[in-house]
Amino acid sequence: MDKAAFITVIWDKFKLIRGERNYTQEDMAEILGISKKTLVQIEKGRISPGWTTSVALCAIFRNSEILQNSFGGDPLEVLEIVSHTSELQPKEWTMGGKIWWVNLQETSRYRLQQNMITQHYRILDNSNRRWFSTFDFEMAKSRLDILSKAE
Repeated sequence: MDKAAFITVIWDKFKLIRGERNYTQEDMAEILGISKKTLVQIEKGRISPGWTTSVALCAIFRNSEILQNSFGGDPLEVLEIVSHTSELQPKEWTMGGKIWWVNLQETSRYRLQQNMITQHYRILDNSNRRWFSTFDFEMAKSRLDILSKAE
């Protein structure tokens, strides 16, 4: 997934997320820092929301059930992968992958999982903290090997 694909996933969710929160178009436009006219054009599918607006939507509405279901969990995790390569360091705690995730490989301290919706990979430790995420399986395996050698 790249930025364009990320925006495409977000694009048709604007009106749904607005409805989920019972916001008017004026409220939603103000929250996102765009004009009402622009929001209407986005909701009607006439213009793309753009990268910055898509990022704002994901950050502000991170806990939206619609976004969670669209990305198989935290939309900011997918946003982070699309934006840049992350370092091998512990990040936030997760629910451990009980929904949307398949365990692919495990070591004594880490497990490699794949998201069933977005198909991206992540490495969790035994405390369910995320260490790494990527769309590249070989990179995920490589990072798991690096972490495993440090055990």
